[in-house]
Amino acid sequence: MFDGVHRGHQVLIERAVELAERRDVPSVVVTFDPHPAEVVRPGSHPAQLTTLRRKAELVEELGVDVFCVLPFTAETSKMPGDEFVHEILVERLHVAAVVVGENFRFGHRAQGDVDLLTQLGNRFGFVAEGAKLLTSATNGEITFSSTYIRACVDAGDVVAAQAALGRPHRLEGIVVRGDGRGHELGFPTANLSTPRYTAVPADGVYACRFILLAGSGQRSLRAAVSVGTNPTFSGRERRVEAFVLDVDEDFYGQRVGLDFVARLRDMERFDSVDGLITQMHADVDNARRLLGD
Repeated sequence: MFDGVHRGHQVLIERAVELAERRDVPSVVVTFDPHPAEVVRPGSHPAQLTTLRRKAELVEELGVDVFCVLPFTAETSKMPGDEFVHEILVERLHVAAVVVGENFRFGHRAQGDVDLLTQLGNRFGFVAEGAKLLTSATNGEITFSSTYIRACVDAGDVVAAQAALGRPHRLEGIVVRGDGRGHELGFPTANLSTPRYTAVPADGVYACRFILLAGSGQRSLRAAVSVGTNPTFSGRERRVEAFVLDVDEDFYGQRVGLDFVARLRDMERFDSVDGLITQMHADVDNARRLLGD
């Protein structure tokens, strides 16, 4: 699925690009939509680290010629491994070489593995490579995977997530109107509406890069971002609210990205509004220090 296009994925993609250039054929990254889990076990869709749009951008940055999104249906889930390879890889994509992770599974009930893919490659005339999974240089027991990164994000450990992704974890969405409380407190916020299944970090306050995504020249601003329910005001709805530093602009309706650089603190309930405001000033100072110019 290449969710996150993390450092492990990048190794596979770079190898595929290398093989494609050597054979003078296009390099292609293939993914499915919707996520197979949603079809096989409805309601079990994992949180998404990247939108399809963001995934396509990251893949293109790695030099890939074609980003191919195939529909995943109930019929797809029931295809035996050999049928999957013949109909999709051979007949539809005309593959010359296939690069996958050593834990790659395919076909009905994930019965196919790299050994079967290699055998089918010999039968149908393509080369199959199973690459070793990438592990952390500081902790060999940690394998860089989408599952691991989702766990980091869910725990609010955005530094560990960045180490595995090779860049900060990003939320993308549209700025929508909130209840205006931030403006009343002297900290007007841009409230982000994110797509369904987005992997949102644990409740807390973070230092982020606020990226304006419209147009060819993306602007990067600094922000202190609150994720949570605003417990001081007995809020119930979980929100992502960004106070953009040193800028007084109206961002409503714009598509933006939030790159999570560091976690500043846990979400807290304050006994008074004055106590909250004092802490918000400290959060802004810490965000400014961590994000630099």
